[in-house]
Amino acid sequence: MTTMAPMTHTPLVLVGNAKDGSVSVLRLTEGRLEPVSRNAVGVGCATFAVDAARDLVYCATREPEPGLVTLRLNRETGELVEVSRRAISDTVAYVELASDGAVLLAASYHGGWGRAWPIVDGVLGEPGPAIEYRNVHCVLADRQGKHAYFVSLGDDLVAQYEVGRDGALSPLAPETVSVPVGSGARHLVLSSDQRSAYLVTEYTGKAIRFDRDLSTGALTMAESVDIVDPAFGLAVSRYGANPQAEHLIWGADLHLAVGDRWLLCSERSGSTLASVRLGDHGELAEVVDFTGTETQPRGFGVAPDGRHVVVVGEASGAATLYRLEDDGKLTTLDHIATGAGPNWVRFVS
Repeated sequence: MTTMAPMTHTPLVLVGNAKDGSVSVLRLTEGRLEPVSRNAVGVGCATFAVDAARDLVYCATREPEPGLVTLRLNRETGELVEVSRRAISDTVAYVELASDGAVLLAASYHGGWGRAWPIVDGVLGEPGPAIEYRNVHCVLADRQGKHAYFVSLGDDLVAQYEVGRDGALSPLAPETVSVPVGSGARHLVLSSDQRSAYLVTEYTGKAIRFDRDLSTGALTMAESVDIVDPAFGLAVSRYGANPQAEHLIWGADLHLAVGDRWLLCSERSGSTLASVRLGDHGELAEVVDFTGTETQPRGFGVAPDGRHVVVVGEASGAATLYRLEDDGKLTTLDHIATGAGPNWVRFVS
């Protein structure tokens, strides 16, 4: 761990640098990103979840073997110290905490499974039975930690379950919600009021909204909107394609901002961030702006204030800090190198 600057109690930005196997810790202050530390974790640290109440970070790695690593965050120095490491059968694309940090959920794209581990003092116990779908790319828990949603890119669906504190996953009715065939369902977020879920598709470049039943947790598909800048003339992609070589859509990540007034979505072939206006009840309205950003913006994050946005480029090795304006446009505030292959951003406040 290399220390770069002292820290104060301002929001921290954690960036996973998958290619060099590190997590960079930055400080967001007065419209700037200050480097604090860079911590070696393991090659392929492409997803992590933060338990801010306990200062624990759960990170997935690819080398020397697929694993889930628990790290303790020192907010003053930015140091991440390993607490526990558990080997798993396949690499995972997404991890998420549920039940107030008592359960870790994981989605394995290459393994085609999702599962949950109970946690005690940062140490993962024995997992519950796996659920299996093709290319599971994301898992998301509701605020109560009662329900979990696994997004299958290969099967074009969202699988929905009740989560037990022992890691058991019990299917809701219905167990799955389909999206249009060939969409490439990728990442999912929930609105603050938990009544809407928003999905970004990798192959067709759409944001899709689902209505969510607060009592049952079940999702119902509502409306969608294109989040690809038409100026690039990108075509619909498919599994196994090379989006850059073939000039294809390459949707990636999405996050809500400014009290759920905006939905931001990234697309990697054009390296853009789309600003989607949301209606009074969370419905998708129009895209008001496309912002050119870091090359291949696989991941980004929105600060706790809902205004500041940090975008990393997996091909640029850097991050850009923006301020989201009232009209949906993004104003550039700062730019900073992070590490090789940055593709995950999370804030700690």
